[in-house]
Amino acid sequence: MNQRVVIDPITRIEGHLRIEVEVDEQNVIQKAWASSTLWRGIEVILKGRTPMDVGLLVQRICGVCTFSHYRCGTEAVENALGLEIPVNAKYLRSLMMSALHYHDHLVHFYHLHALDWVDVVSALSADPAKAAQIATRYTAEPIAAGEGDLRAVQKRVQGFVDKGRLGPFANAYWGNKTYRFTPEQNLIALSHYMKGLEIQRVAAEMMAIFGGKQPHPQSVVVGGMTSIRDLLSPARLQEWKTKHDVVRDFIKRAYHADILMAAEAFGDEASVLGGVNVHNFICTNEFYGADGKHLYHQGVIHDGDLSKVEDVNPDLVAEDVTHSWYRADKPQHPYEGTTIPQYTDYVERDTVYGKLPTLDNEGKYSWVKSPRYNGKPMEVGPLACLLVNYARGNEKVVDAIDSFLKETGLPLEALYTTLGRTAARMIETEILADECDKIFDALVTNLGSDDTLYVKPNIDPNKEYIGHSFIEAPRGMLSHWVRIKNGVVENYQAVVPTTWNAGPKDANGNIGPYEASLLGLKLEDPKKPLEVLRIIHSFDPCMACSVHMMDYKGQSLGEFRVGPSAA
Repeated sequence: MNQRVVIDPITRIEGHLRIEVEVDEQNVIQKAWASSTLWRGIEVILKGRTPMDVGLLVQRICGVCTFSHYRCGTEAVENALGLEIPVNAKYLRSLMMSALHYHDHLVHFYHLHALDWVDVVSALSADPAKAAQIATRYTAEPIAAGEGDLRAVQKRVQGFVDKGRLGPFANAYWGNKTYRFTPEQNLIALSHYMKGLEIQRVAAEMMAIFGGKQPHPQSVVVGGMTSIRDLLSPARLQEWKTKHDVVRDFIKRAYHADILMAAEAFGDEASVLGGVNVHNFICTNEFYGADGKHLYHQGVIHDGDLSKVEDVNPDLVAEDVTHSWYRADKPQHPYEGTTIPQYTDYVERDTVYGKLPTLDNEGKYSWVKSPRYNGKPMEVGPLACLLVNYARGNEKVVDAIDSFLKETGLPLEALYTTLGRTAARMIETEILADECDKIFDALVTNLGSDDTLYVKPNIDPNKEYIGHSFIEAPRGMLSHWVRIKNGVVENYQAVVPTTWNAGPKDANGNIGPYEASLLGLKLEDPKKPLEVLRIIHSFDPCMACSVHMMDYKGQSLGEFRVGPSAA
């Protein structure tokens, strides 16, 4: 008899994601459902607002990748108004986007995903001297992995354990048999977890230099940027460059090395050798480069066929809400998209933990819509970006992937796995780190003859405008769509990366990447489903983030209701 397993929340920080799976008598997953349990509705709040404020408002969609929405919303309005921003603004937005990618990918791997691979308890029994020697197998110059560094980390974490204050290391599935690192490898990764906390702060400071603050920077405006005084300050430019060097050093000497270590240790672990069951991939152009071209190019791959890449056609994007808590008669193109809530309740049934409210898998069960491209589900994210660019023959991507496969001894097919998805995020980051110096130098050179950073926009209240923008956010392809009438926003839709990956099944029964990735997965212990966490976290799920507080005694701290008009 099949059993229902409920994991809620499965996200460690960002938003509220619930996963439910049904396992057979051999603990193999037969069915899976992904549900976001939080409605944001920010598109509704935008109606009637001035288009000039769109960027500032939509960056509140997220608490982490705020710049992605800020920039994408602003560029959707610029597209509607037909604005061409100065080249300095393009360079600067690329540099700020790179800071966001560094911050997001490092936080994801070390602080949101690594504990799916690293057994912290095991690290406490490691020999620091032996671990220091092992670290040199993956890089000639390990960072934060000398014997003294590792002994100090071990002592620090042991102190947490002795005091019963594990903090982020509490309530995990330590000891699960699918952990594959040795105690010494666990200690190396744990040391990088600690060091990563320092480095992500440096990446956030990079954003703040040109953005004013982080999160929620303030310098992007319709028509360009406002941070000209920072650009004309040699001290500010040098500060950004110095911090970039610190982050790039960590990417090279820790992030890259840790992925090599994971590829070696988990190369025969079944739970990371699957997890890519939707073989359609889509990405868009990103990072305006020193040569006036993009570092990554847009494209669509169907059925995993790398011999054919189609150009992205915005007309083929539509969102289905058949199993989402919204009301619509048919899939809607974002220009015509609506956000009308239609909530239905949970269904009580038996689970491995006893009777619980569970998702109504035959009805509506998620606040996430289901984007489709020409009617098909698509995976977005770093893996999609690299596969599309590998297929297009992008020289930088081909070289990086071939080099990684040679280092690990893995075949190209290994990219179509959870391990491959995790490695792709690192490879994408490393390529960017190498390219960013060129973009920075191009900006400095151009400033010598041209310091233009802004063109004044003009909105005719008697005209109607439509516009959209596609960017490659850290979690994948993001698009914003705006209709402007009478000088204000008439309609707005954001199709975000996690909706592409986490959306529920559509009217035709097609399931999305999250749900598909879990089918056929065997669980070691259904009550400790670490394997599910490892796969879902590899997508870097980012549900609509909420401002929330927690009382460890379980007491309610307050309740707030915001109407559709933000009143």
